[in-house]
Amino acid sequence: MRSFNFQALCLMMSLSLGGSVSPAGAQTAKDLVGTWVAVSNVAEQNGVKSEPYGSPPLGMLIFDADGHYGLVLSRNDIPKFASTRTNGTADENKAVVQGTISHFGRYAVSESDKTIAFKIDISSYPNWNGTEQKRSFSLKGDELTYTVPSFSGGGTAVSVWKRAM
Repeated sequence: MRSFNFQALCLMMSLSLGGSVSPAGAQTAKDLVGTWVAVSNVAEQNGVKSEPYGSPPLGMLIFDADGHYGLVLSRNDIPKFASTRTNGTADENKAVVQGTISHFGRYAVSESDKTIAFKIDISSYPNWNGTEQKRSFSLKGDELTYTVPSFSGGGTAVSVWKRAM
């Protein structure tokens, strides 16, 4: 049921943005506009690969036509809090911090070097607040893949998203 509700939310948001499906090989800001659903996120540190947001992760990435974006990525198995969010135990808080990332702000695409520059206003990882981060990307049909050169958990990561239909 939770998966269905998430997919329904993705569909509603993508319809409200009116994003178009990108042609294969397109690499422009216009081609990113719309709603994307997380497929995978694989981190690598010191030669060791992991999936910090689980398999599959839950997530949504939205690019609007005016250069704004929002991203939420989460494990699908984070336990519920026994009490309230503000009264979480150390273990509950740790599970949320280690199992989620979110940020929003503005974005720009460099067509010449095929990068997305995320100009992060606010992030759930406060070290990223007010920073700009470039990620090399590729679009193949309805799949967006980008590399995070400085992953919040250390090392690098490759994030794959599928356009919400």
